[in-house]
Amino acid sequence: MSIEPGTVRKPKTRYRRQLRSRIILAFVLLGFGLTALFAYATNLTRSRVENALVEDVMNRNISAFAEQFAHDPNNPNFAVNQMRAFVYTPDKFDSVRLNRPEWYALPDGIHGITGTDELGHPLSYKLAVRKTPQAWFFLAYDMTQTMRGEEQFNRAIYISVVVFTLLSLVVGLWAASRVMSPVTELATRLKQSGSSAEPEALASHFPDDEVGQLAEALDDYAERLTHVVQRDREFNADVSHELRTPLAVIRGAVELLLSKPELDDRTRTRLQRIQRAEQQCTDLISALLLLSRNERGHGATDVARVAEQLLDAHRAQLGGKPIQLLLEGPRGLVVDAPESAVSVALGNLIGNAVKYTTEGEVLVRVHPKAVEVVDSGPGLSAEDAAKLFERGYRGTHAGHSQGGGIGLSIVRRLCELYGWDVRVLPGSQKGVVAILTFGKDGSVLS
Repeated sequence: MSIEPGTVRKPKTRYRRQLRSRIILAFVLLGFGLTALFAYATNLTRSRVENALVEDVMNRNISAFAEQFAHDPNNPNFAVNQMRAFVYTPDKFDSVRLNRPEWYALPDGIHGITGTDELGHPLSYKLAVRKTPQAWFFLAYDMTQTMRGEEQFNRAIYISVVVFTLLSLVVGLWAASRVMSPVTELATRLKQSGSSAEPEALASHFPDDEVGQLAEALDDYAERLTHVVQRDREFNADVSHELRTPLAVIRGAVELLLSKPELDDRTRTRLQRIQRAEQQCTDLISALLLLSRNERGHGATDVARVAEQLLDAHRAQLGGKPIQLLLEGPRGLVVDAPESAVSVALGNLIGNAVKYTTEGEVLVRVHPKAVEVVDSGPGLSAEDAAKLFERGYRGTHAGHSQGGGIGLSIVRRLCELYGWDVRVLPGSQKGVVAILTFGKDGSVLS
């Protein structure tokens, strides 16, 4: 028997962030990115402009200092705001190396120097250097206050980035709510319209914008889909009605012929086979009609009695095949479903077991809420286990046997309709165990 487990594997779905979350995230990232970029550009511009201004002031002041010294070498003192001037004549060059070694090797220009003062506090200043054979000029500009101001400015920049990012979050929440409101309303109305046979028109509830166009397209699609479903139901009903008429004629003719006592055994066997085939066709038509309408039929079907009838029908068709068809278990399982639905579901499982078992036995075991079909066939391959309940799949052991590969797909659809469950497992030694479980949706009557 070549069948797969009834539990259909669902494809793994990749996590997708909701559209509302994506809008909010876009606003937050945009706000943070623009604010951070603006803060960086502002800080860089401020630093460059400040350095340019300080260096320009220091260059002009050290030039003025050098000119003053040239005019009056006896009065070298020079101080402007936060600047202090120092001048060393050639006889004092060595004192520079001893007392201020960090200044001694500096070339002409403006240099940034950091360190600590006598009390251990951070110290930062810019030093303008101009060395001539007549004298060395040094002009120091205290940058400590400027450095503290820069720290405060940077702190304010960081706070502004956080504040504007939070503001972007608020704006994103508001914008996402406004943008998603019509989409959410459309989804809600679409769900509500699906509960009725005739879908509700959606486009009339929305303005003529993108959402309105989507609602109009959904209305058009729903209308076309409704027409297709209606035609399909009408076709199924017509086919069912037209097929029942010749089947009823066949059934009446067979019953009339079987009532004649002069029939020989060979003819009677053939007529009984026709009668069983007619009953199978009738059951299949009834089950397919229920599936096409997506509605449950009701009844009180004795599962053991149906299983016994199916086994009797297959015994007559074995044709010398060395197989035993056995029935075990209690006879009290009654389900709320038409006999045709139970016959089609269980008959496909038994039919597959008989078809793919060349010798041994096919055992139907009835449980309080389930029925098992155990065979001694070739077993279950990995390929069959993955595809057997798909429509049109016939299994690796099908060979040249007849059949379109739709029987088990019908079983799966019947189980979905009635809330049953079908599973197929490998046997303990060989063969396959098919389990049809009732009662998950209150269908077991006793």
